[in-house]
Amino acid sequence: MKRETIAGLASGVAMALVVLGAAFLRKLGLIDGALVTRVGCGITGVWMVWYGNRLPKIALPLPRGCAGRARRVSAWSMVLSGLLYAALWIFAPIPVATVGGVAVVLAGIVVTLAYCMRVGRRARPLS
Repeated sequence: MKRETIAGLASGVAMALVVLGAAFLRKLGLIDGALVTRVGCGITGVWMVWYGNRLPKIALPLPRGCAGRARRVSAWSMVLSGLLYAALWIFAPIPVATVGGVAVVLAGIVVTLAYCMRVGRRARPLS
């Protein structure tokens, strides 16, 4: 298997084990349901940071020019969205974390799409 595939599978298994561990602790009465939710969503934010950091290096070497810049912008927006998402789920009340988490992830997507559209408009045709 490719290195990226193994890393992706390992991160998925690790996330599942953390959430299952939190659910088990809840069943034992050591933590409450809200903490299980926070752990699950917080680990998702940490995964976004990890994957965003790997994004420019995955599969292909970083291309030069527009494509390389777009990849770096998408990676940075994913890292920053993930940091904010995880921070919201760690520190904010759950209703705020729910709405705010969706907002920061959507903002990261919008930043990436807006940058790609801006670069695409300025690029010269290949002909």
